[in-house]
Amino acid sequence: MPWIQLRLNADEDTAEKYSNWLTACGAQAVTFIDAQDTPIYEPLPGDEVVYWSNTVVMGLYDASHDMDKVLNYLKGIHPDKENMQYKLEQLEDKDWEREWMDNFHPMKFGERLWICPSWREVPDENAVNVMLDPGLAFGTGTHPTTALCLTWLDGLDLTGKTVVDFGCGSGILSLAALKLGAKKVIGIDIDPQALQASLENAKRNQVEDRLELYLPKDQPKLKSDVVVANILAGPLRELAPVITEFVAEDGLLALSGVLENQAEELQTLYGNWCDMEPVAVKEEWVRLSGRRVGRRKSS
Repeated sequence: MPWIQLRLNADEDTAEKYSNWLTACGAQAVTFIDAQDTPIYEPLPGDEVVYWSNTVVMGLYDASHDMDKVLNYLKGIHPDKENMQYKLEQLEDKDWEREWMDNFHPMKFGERLWICPSWREVPDENAVNVMLDPGLAFGTGTHPTTALCLTWLDGLDLTGKTVVDFGCGSGILSLAALKLGAKKVIGIDIDPQALQASLENAKRNQVEDRLELYLPKDQPKLKSDVVVANILAGPLRELAPVITEFVAEDGLLALSGVLENQAEELQTLYGNWCDMEPVAVKEEWVRLSGRRVGRRKSS
């Protein structure tokens, strides 16, 4: 069963309240993580639970759950609804780090591209090899949406092209584009840990000089030859004008993180800017792609 995770930025005063909100919205489970590696020791029996000053509250949802309804509810009750910091992400197929590291083998996408765990040997030294250690960020290639985007990138001639990776996660799509010949990639993600993971993976692949990384508040204005956004249907819908603004005329766009029953609506929406191709399907997920053909007015 596919799953979606909703992450909310909180602090020691709001973490418990946000947890209750996510549970009320149908979360199957709620967990807390430290956003800044601040040590907190296990409380003594009877002591009050203490949360980090920068806490991420994570709710787990079935991928078919109506996340638009969840976000609208949260924005309606959030104390700073205009600036609520959140992120939606697909969960990787393997949940336990040890199992993941034991079973994450080199994987081939398309004709040229291999994604290889940094702790394993590459199967083909003459191939396009991306060495990856995702850390805390999403993206190893095991999820169908990532695989769909990697295969799409492998089928392009990226030589000398500029690429925007919107929602870059571990940087896997950015690195693939750079290894496939892109001149420059701009990676954008709401999660600072994702940007850190992308940077470390870029250094591991000796391409950090061609990768620029930004939080959304700092993202540059530019037109690029290729844009890829592997996020989720809700953000893709909400951010359609922002994402398409990065695509140069005659540029290419790929979108994923979309379930089959969500594809038609997004095909129609992005058709206001692009000539859309038939969707590609892998398991329960799809990739949408198209070519921008000049400025069109969104209906």
